Amino acid sequence: MGGNLAVAQPAPQAFQPSAYKVGTIAIKFVGTANVNEQVVRANMQIREGGEFDELMLDRDIRSLYRTGLFEFIEVKHEEAAPGVFNLVIEVTPKFRVFAVRFEGNQKVKSSRLEKEAKMRPNLALDERQVKEDAEKLREFYQKSGYNQASVSYTIERDRVGGFGTIIYKIREGEKVKIAGVRFVGNENVSARRLRKVMETKKWWMFSWLTGSGRFKDDEFEDDLDKLRDFYREEGFLDVEIPQDKVMFEYPSPSKLVLVINVEEGRQYRIGEVTFAGNKLFDSRLLGRVVRQKRGAVFHPSLLDKDVERLEDFYGKDGYLDTRVRLQRKPNVSTGDIDIEYMVDEGDRFNVESIVIEGNTKTKSIVILRELVLGPGDVFNTVLMKISKLRLDNTRFFEDVNVTPQETNIPGRKNMRIAVREGRTGNLTFGAGFSSLERATLFAEVSQSNFDLFNRRSFFQGDGQKFRLRLQLGSLSSEIVLSFEEPWLFERQLALGFSVFRQSSEYNSTFYTQVSTGFEVYLRKHLFELVNGRLGYTYEVFDIQDVSPNASPIIRALAGANASSSVTLTLERDTRDKIINTTNGNRVEVNLRFAGGPLGGSKINNFYSMEFRGSQFFPVFETQAQVLSLIARGGVIQNFGDSDDVPYYNKWYLGGPTTLRGFEFRDVSPRDQFNEPIGGKTYGFFSAEYSLDIVSPIRFALFYDAGFVNSGAYDFNPASYNDNFGFGLRLFVAGAPLSLDFGIPITGDQINKKGNQFNFSFGTRF
Repeated sequence: MGGNLAVAQPAPQAFQPSAYKVGTIAIKFVGTANVNEQVVRANMQIREGGEFDELMLDRDIRSLYRTGLFEFIEVKHEEAAPGVFNLVIEVTPKFRVFAVRFEGNQKVKSSRLEKEAKMRPNLALDERQVKEDAEKLREFYQKSGYNQASVSYTIERDRVGGFGTIIYKIREGEKVKIAGVRFVGNENVSARRLRKVMETKKWWMFSWLTGSGRFKDDEFEDDLDKLRDFYREEGFLDVEIPQDKVMFEYPSPSKLVLVINVEEGRQYRIGEVTFAGNKLFDSRLLGRVVRQKRGAVFHPSLLDKDVERLEDFYGKDGYLDTRVRLQRKPNVSTGDIDIEYMVDEGDRFNVESIVIEGNTKTKSIVILRELVLGPGDVFNTVLMKISKLRLDNTRFFEDVNVTPQETNIPGRKNMRIAVREGRTGNLTFGAGFSSLERATLFAEVSQSNFDLFNRRSFFQGDGQKFRLRLQLGSLSSEIVLSFEEPWLFERQLALGFSVFRQSSEYNSTFYTQVSTGFEVYLRKHLFELVNGRLGYTYEVFDIQDVSPNASPIIRALAGANASSSVTLTLERDTRDKIINTTNGNRVEVNLRFAGGPLGGSKINNFYSMEFRGSQFFPVFETQAQVLSLIARGGVIQNFGDSDDVPYYNKWYLGGPTTLRGFEFRDVSPRDQFNEPIGGKTYGFFSAEYSLDIVSPIRFALFYDAGFVNSGAYDFNPASYNDNFGFGLRLFVAGAPLSLDFGIPITGDQINKKGNQFNFSFGTRF
């Protein structure tokens, strides 16, 4: 036996396991017997009267060691009779833990420290684990801000009883906040840029939420690696940031300043760029494909992207197996780094067929119609990547993998599409509360991969959209049924409809508005990033429960009036994300024509034009801070027999999605009783600066301004209202929630009612 295993063996010729039997098995404890003999026997398979098996005995010894209860195990055997051996198992038990104590901890309770240690009373005393626990305690103190804390331990052993007491001796030191991070030797890169790379940050007012502002060993070591990588990416390939030269300065016992010494070295640039192995394309043409030219700073990641561009350049013409290898050659005479792209050109391929795998519920046609590459086409790897992106954007699948697949036909490969189905249907119900609608109960069924005629697959798999929502609230109620076929007649043309009934009391205290109707629309991608939507809406507005104290303007529209209208929407969206957008813009133009030859009540003869735009900028080159700007404006005008546009179709501002320092629809022209009745022209602007506190919670500062004028095409902003405020952005049950506190600046004697607190679900953009 090796290691701690010692076995007394008889003469070698006597050992033939199949010929010998086990007589008695005795358990002998060396030292204090603080382990029951039955525990030893329970972990052994070899038995008295059984065959003597060396392999089984070896496994038994290992099994006893794995219990963690024994320091040393030795097996001896002695011949009791011809062919029979008695076994003596000598075990030295480990000490057991009698108690775990902490000394010197004044600022952290012992009960809290016990949660960080694995050693507990009555467990086997494992000094290796005791040492690990001491390190975990030190890490706990460090994460809590005690970066000068030290933890050592002693073990008091009772050799008579076999128990030991573990004592952790703690020196806590002061709780320290990082007061600053300074750099020495950074002549070519600003300290501000270097600090952005690091997770170790200066303490600020939200550090108690983010957990930053404290010194952590592991995090700081990673930061030094990030700084080195950052410098190398900027061409400083010889950079050195020695950890042993980092200085810790304490302006006061509770403040720490980190001073990081940087030895930048020289900044390397790209020398001569050459190509080798290219026979299909001239080197001058390949030189126009790559972005990194002679004299540019040596950026390793950008050079890797150029390798990918070259492979895509070959791949777009079907040369799938082309591989490009980058060679870096330091030029001693110039001091630059010459680049040579080694090209291994492959054969040209066409697409033989499309092989689809993993679509257990989604029809193959739904996948095929998203592809921009088909059988017979040149196997273009760029189009293959676009096809993958389009499949990802359907959000039908958790994972999409598009790869070439070998065939037996020369010059042809299959395009293999392997998907893993995702969850596309949702059933949600619950209760909510907003500053506008107050308490609500809701239930909703939605399916983004719906199939109207596939009952066997639970109406899934054809890429259609279905939604049914029911909502009942103290001030509003709603029922909406909507359906969309995104590929009408297998063309990229969407046809959809919705049927709805909405009742709201929060529009006015003088009446209740009930809207019932339907909409049918077509939507199509027109060009570039522009989409068009043409819709027809028939809606009945029923003004109920009109107060006798209402003005003649409101009482004149009591009862039901029908509106028949056509809408045209042009929209262009370049945002990187719909929620928590950090970059890009969205522009939308809405045109609406109601009444006239379309029918409906004569009071609903009007047309409207509206512009809605938003732009997002990452601030300080980081997505953690974003500046968003919103601009909107609209005009609505009556024509024909209509004397005026009904007040329920006019423009209003105020509330959680527009002017957040004013009540809902409170910024508006008013009737003789000072009730808002809307205007025919409006303009609105909003600026919001937001930053991450701790993901996904964001803090926002905002400014809103806008006006609503009674006359059409009256864009005079003289009667503007504005506000500023702050808020939080977070997620509740997967939906974005905004909490805003708006403070009015400019208003009139009626709508300036003081500070407003708004909270609502959804986005403003």
